[in-house]
Amino acid sequence: MDPELKELLMRCKAEERSAQTALYRRFAPQVFATAMRYTDSRETASDVAQESWVKVFKNLGKFTEFKSFEGWVRRITVNTAITHYRRNLKHKYHSDVEEVLITPRDMEAAKQVDFTMAEIQTAMAALPKGYRTVVQLYLVDGYSHKEIAEMLGVDVNTSKSQLSRGRKQLQAFLGAMSQRARSHEPNTKE
Repeated sequence: MDPELKELLMRCKAEERSAQTALYRRFAPQVFATAMRYTDSRETASDVAQESWVKVFKNLGKFTEFKSFEGWVRRITVNTAITHYRRNLKHKYHSDVEEVLITPRDMEAAKQVDFTMAEIQTAMAALPKGYRTVVQLYLVDGYSHKEIAEMLGVDVNTSKSQLSRGRKQLQAFLGAMSQRARSHEPNTKE
């Protein structure tokens, strides 16, 4: 662990305000970015990030230097976002969006295109919240279907289904972006 971070964490554990502020400023952008990936709006992400920071400072005594601090904070943020998601699912019915059919030609076209991070984020944001959450947990954060099912309080097969449908929609969105980009390219063949 970086000696500067180690010193900062020791000062935070001693409840030194200036150290807590410094730690917050150092990691706030990462916490907010993680929260944004799991929420629908900046406002909700801000709430999740704030709740995550409360948990970080409350549980700082449990953190050991043998772990990655960044990973520990990210896990707290992800778990806080999942708790928020589950809280908001109460009394709502899950409605599946019809599966999007993708042809092999669409798949091949998608493989030949490079997307910017902004385009991928736009496509992810367009996914229904349930799909987006599972795609994010599985593909980006590396959780297993069993772990996702436990976090979301759903069956393992539901996690697998949400991932499959989310991937298909993501591919469709990216394929549509690719088509639009190609249709706007100037024709250089003459």
